[in-house]
Amino acid sequence: MTSPTFTVAGLFAGIGGIELGFQRALGHEVSTALLCEWWDPAKAVLTERFPGVEIHPDVRELKDLPDSVNVVTAGFPCTDLSQAGRMAGIDGVNSGLIKHVFDVLQVVRHRRTLPTLLIENVPNMLALNRGQAMTYLVQELEDLGYRWAYRVVDSRFTGVPQRRRRVVLVASVDLDPRAVLFSDDDGPLDPESLADDAYGFYWTEGRGGLGWAQDAVPTLKGGSTIGIPSPPAVWLPKATLGRRFLKPSVEDAEAMQGFDRGWTAVDATTARRNGPRWKLVGNAVTVGVAKWVAGRLAEPGTPEVTYESWTPTRKAWPTAACGENGKVWTVPGLTEFPTTSAYRHLVDELDITSAEPLTLRGASGFRSRLEQGNLGRHPGFREDIAAHIDAIAQVK
Repeated sequence: MTSPTFTVAGLFAGIGGIELGFQRALGHEVSTALLCEWWDPAKAVLTERFPGVEIHPDVRELKDLPDSVNVVTAGFPCTDLSQAGRMAGIDGVNSGLIKHVFDVLQVVRHRRTLPTLLIENVPNMLALNRGQAMTYLVQELEDLGYRWAYRVVDSRFTGVPQRRRRVVLVASVDLDPRAVLFSDDDGPLDPESLADDAYGFYWTEGRGGLGWAQDAVPTLKGGSTIGIPSPPAVWLPKATLGRRFLKPSVEDAEAMQGFDRGWTAVDATTARRNGPRWKLVGNAVTVGVAKWVAGRLAEPGTPEVTYESWTPTRKAWPTAACGENGKVWTVPGLTEFPTTSAYRHLVDELDITSAEPLTLRGASGFRSRLEQGNLGRHPGFREDIAAHIDAIAQVK
């Protein structure tokens, strides 16, 4: 057999969403040489799903990379960048771990060509602290000699019914990252293509936000640090009373991230009812997004876009940009939907028969918060919440 074209080192590997996407796109053309992950439940998933691959336990102690590696992936922690997190910034305890990726790449560059780098994170990193997070990342990349490009994408372009916006950044010294990220654009999403029989929302909110999504769930989240499940809810206005507000199962969430159902159920710890699976899935990279990037790494295209010079001035960075040698160009008009895969409607992706209804306590708390603000005004939504509470209260 010939050697694979791409050999990957997955840092902050989580449950292997990026690596699985590469496998689905490239098959035998890709191999995984190293995975780096500290959390035991995630390491258990990686051990089961990527047998024989070395798992390094701590990026802070990673001093070098195998010589065969020509792609490094890093979906580094978003805890300090996300609006749902602490927003401590790029130098926070968790998100600041990206520094160790740059440290190991400095070691590699002294003896061979640098590997192509793929970074994934939340869009808030473009705006946090007036763009300082992105300014830091770009400076580190250019100090290494990389040219770079990034783009915000919505996971729904891969066909999954989850509205999940993420920044995808590619940096390379031997290929043009613009040809990877800017050669496709099929958006924006056609609202007429969405069904009107299911709506996703965050039932743990209500006053300041809902995450409202038609024919999709809002971004799946990891939940608390102790692994308490944090699923969204789904409103099914045409369902039987008492079953109109359901919580997707973790298997549903796996599917909406592009994994096979049961991907994270690998041992007694992850199989527990209130175990870490929601956090594992909520923190993962959508498999289809990685699959698209891998396909374009293998076959770069020709971007038909316009570039405009842009100067960082302590403000949010644009949603798509590229640069090298201290110069930055934005790409106006580029949407968050590079391609359009066949869309899997929310009611088809959910296992509706086994999904748990929103509990009396959960629904009551949500309704109380909802009534304190002006959200949730979609026709019939508030009325159905009240009817749902009455229906399950009678059963109690």
